[in-house]
Amino acid sequence: MLAPQAEIGEAELETGFRRLVVEALFSNTTAALTTGVVLTAFALHLGANNTTIGLLAAIPFLTQLAQVPAIALVERIRERKRIAVLSSIFGRTMLGLMAIAPFAGSYGLTIMVTATFVLCAMGAVGSCAWNSWIRDLAPDDRMGRIFARRTFYATLTTLIAGIAAATALEVTNEGSPARDLSFAMLYVVGCAAGLISAWIVARLPEPALAPRPAKALRLFEQLKRPFSDRNFWRLILFLGTWQFAINFATPFFTVYLVRQLGYDMSVVMGLSIASQLANAFALRSWGTLADRFANKSVLLVAAPIYILCIAAMAGTSQITQEGFRLAWLVLLHLLMGGAVAGVTLATANIALKLSPRGEAASYLAAGAVVTAVAAGSAPILGGALADFFAVRQLELVGRWTSPDGVFTYLSLRLSNWDFYFLLSALLGLYALHRLGHVKETGEASREEVLRHLVAETRGSIHNFSTVTGLKALTDFPAGLIREIRVRQRFYRRRAARA
Repeated sequence: MLAPQAEIGEAELETGFRRLVVEALFSNTTAALTTGVVLTAFALHLGANNTTIGLLAAIPFLTQLAQVPAIALVERIRERKRIAVLSSIFGRTMLGLMAIAPFAGSYGLTIMVTATFVLCAMGAVGSCAWNSWIRDLAPDDRMGRIFARRTFYATLTTLIAGIAAATALEVTNEGSPARDLSFAMLYVVGCAAGLISAWIVARLPEPALAPRPAKALRLFEQLKRPFSDRNFWRLILFLGTWQFAINFATPFFTVYLVRQLGYDMSVVMGLSIASQLANAFALRSWGTLADRFANKSVLLVAAPIYILCIAAMAGTSQITQEGFRLAWLVLLHLLMGGAVAGVTLATANIALKLSPRGEAASYLAAGAVVTAVAAGSAPILGGALADFFAVRQLELVGRWTSPDGVFTYLSLRLSNWDFYFLLSALLGLYALHRLGHVKETGEASREEVLRHLVAETRGSIHNFSTVTGLKALTDFPAGLIREIRVRQRFYRRRAARA
């Protein structure tokens, strides 16, 4: 079941792609219940300070260094599915261990940090094998649509799981035994979903690697090859600077909303859900654009939107009216969710696309090493500087004095986390400069992608705001049934010919 296959039939390949989508439902349920906002809220519940929050945010990136020995492991064993499945099972059992952290007293944070480290390290080992495996499995001309569909349904699942997590935290009081039990149950369910994900992964087909060359490359030589590939090295520089820029501030969004703006966890989870919803609806469009205009073109549109949203987070603290401030946060999270969908999809696809077949493990692992150091050091630096910025403030005031009195027309006050968001945006601009040097086949200009995106958005709005659009909605079930019947006839005829 875990052994690679010399030949994979067309029907088996299509079944594998469908299972790839189903697997994402369970793996993203695990992520929604145990990472991101939930993990930060769990750490704050256990009494974590800013340094610990930064460390927890850095661990998933720093443990990517485990991909270096994983390259040698893949090359030696040459069974990528076996490595991915076993590492996933071992790593996700750590979620069950984290479920006892609320009841471990002073050892709770130690258990959380240690289990997170093991979980992420095993995930990095499995990711090295997984990336190489999927690179050889998915064809180039379908990669964007396959992963867009996978990510679309996975994001909807993340949305549902996020609502469940928000409900579990909303109905319990902070610091109460019921809140301890809520966190424990979230991690138990996350552990179970993760193990189901590993079982589905074990049923995906794996194409066998090419025969080992007579003179196998050493680990250092394998890692050296991506850096000698000039275009891939440029991509690595972009990914490194981009990850440092966004991880300098974004891991502290939850801390900012809770401690500086005073929102409770239900509001924070609601904003996260809004972001995930926008992510889900934007993915299909980004996937289509990536296949039509190339991944770099998508990045040139999505990445600047994300950077502007991070900078605009600094303006939230300047808004005094509660309703308008909450509306501003919702708007920013919707835009960030849509933008990060394009960035995540395009960065993953461009790295896979620029990696030569048969060498994807070493290429992607080399990129992971650089981005891991960059992304891992950013939140640690951010957490260490939290106390420095907490006691400093920048105030800009503009006043006009006349015989009629004094008129204040500008009042800008930056403090604490506001500095992080502005610094993160500036670093993001430099990352975009690095992206300009990357070359990808079929790339189009930013203006052309924007025109297509605007036209597609207008078309979607038109469809949902006219009689034609309403008719399309009512025709959907009948169209779906027709599609199913056509597919059934196709598979029956192909089976008969075989």
